[in-house]
Amino acid sequence: MKFTQFSQLDDKSEKYMNPYLAGILLGLTLLVAVYISGRGLGASGAFKSVIVTTVENVAPSYAEGSQFYQDYTKSHGGGSPMKSWLVFEILGVIIGGFASGLISGRMKLRTEKGPSITNKTRLIAALIGGTLFGYGATLGRGCTSGAALSGMAVLSLHGFIVMLAIFGTAYALAYFVRKLWL
Repeated sequence: MKFTQFSQLDDKSEKYMNPYLAGILLGLTLLVAVYISGRGLGASGAFKSVIVTTVENVAPSYAEGSQFYQDYTKSHGGGSPMKSWLVFEILGVIIGGFASGLISGRMKLRTEKGPSITNKTRLIAALIGGTLFGYGATLGRGCTSGAALSGMAVLSLHGFIVMLAIFGTAYALAYFVRKLWL
C-alpha cells in the first residue's frame, strides 16, 4: 500500500489486528514474561549481545582490553552473550513478524513513504532515526519495551519518565519530519 493520502489508511483490504486486542495481548505477554523469567520484555540488550559477540570475534584483543566488554561477558556468567534470553526473544519477534506477514498476506518488499519523497530519502531518514533511537535506548538504559513498557508495568518512575520523553520528543519533532509522510 502506497501512502498517497490519509484516506488510504482506512482501506480495509489490509489485514491488521484490532489495536485494542493487540494491546491486551501485549499486556498478557508482558505478564507471562515477568511470571516466567522474573523480568519484563526488552530488545536493546539483544543488540548489545550481538555487538559484544561481534567485537569479541573480530577484535579479541580489543575486547579483552576493554572493561565494558569484560563486564558484559562476566554478567552472562563468563559464557557467550548470545545465550541471553533477550537474543531468543528477538529471534522470536523476527520469526513471529515473518509468520504474521505470511499468514495475513502482507509479505511484500516495499518502502512506505509519503508521495513527495524518494525511497532513498525515506531509507536514509529511517536509518538516522533508528540510530538516534538506539543511542537514546543506551542512554535511557533500555528501549521502549524494556524501559517504558516493562518499567510502567511495575510502576517504576523511570518507566513513566522514559515513556513521556519518547512520546514528548516524537510530538515535538513531528512537525519537522512530517514531509516524510505527507
